[in-house]
Amino acid sequence: MLNATQLRGVFPAIPTPVNADDTINETAAKALIAYLLKQGIDGIVPLGGTGEYGALARAERIRMCELTVAAVGGRVPVIPGVLDPGYHDALQAGREFAEAGADALMVLTPYYTTPTQAGIRDYFLRYADASPLPVMIYEIPYRTRIAIAPQVLHELSRHPNIIGMKACNTDMYHFLRTVAGVDESFAVFSGEDTLLPVHLAAGARGGIVVTASLLPTAWRKVYALAAEGRTRESMELHRRLIPLMDLAFAETNPGPMKSVMDLIGVNAPEVLDPLVAPADALQAALRETLKPLLAEFEGVK
Repeated sequence: MLNATQLRGVFPAIPTPVNADDTINETAAKALIAYLLKQGIDGIVPLGGTGEYGALARAERIRMCELTVAAVGGRVPVIPGVLDPGYHDALQAGREFAEAGADALMVLTPYYTTPTQAGIRDYFLRYADASPLPVMIYEIPYRTRIAIAPQVLHELSRHPNIIGMKACNTDMYHFLRTVAGVDESFAVFSGEDTLLPVHLAAGARGGIVVTASLLPTAWRKVYALAAEGRTRESMELHRRLIPLMDLAFAETNPGPMKSVMDLIGVNAPEVLDPLVAPADALQAALRETLKPLLAEFEGVK
């Protein structure tokens, strides 16, 4: 069973390659996973926001999880997202992903109902009690409008089936207060490409990184430098990736990133409704920015 000691390094949050009929493009998905494994990534997170969880049919979500698990073949952990707003659908998804062979679940804060902190606490405790797999909490308040109080995260971190979290709260003081009180059996992961070296310096054990789907080696170097205490060098390398991040997130993720993934041999630019293809000028700028980085870090010409 996966535990916090195994949560280290860079876990790309991968997009879901799809066909024009909104089904999984298996060829492209397998090519993406093969590329990431070849470049030495530490884990894979399919079916999060980057994976367009909410726009995929439930059957396609299960299929993507099964495909990812089979392609990974046990070499690294597979932690699919569970982004349903309600307990019963979220638990059903978790059970389906467990049957598909996932190693843990990344469970989103319940949203739309705007729960209190007591409600958030009870939700995750109930979910963890019933979940067939270890749970990572997924906090992303700029999407859900709900932040989890550090004190609640401290309590949740002591549950034996809650092993970590993806922290997408860009409030650094909130992050510092969270890391200061969580249990040793709980791994805080940065969920922000834009803040990864800062989060690592502040106590994160790794990162769930969107643009690591394009540049896994570069992001692994950012992580390795920080893990060695070479924070300044980590931040200097991270600074070189800022133009890429600015473009990748200039329109809603994963649209921009999907539009250039043919550069790594993954030709599946289609996005799911309500997303649309990014502007031509953005695609061209992203392609121009990415090419030299791929040549330098990933050996892709």
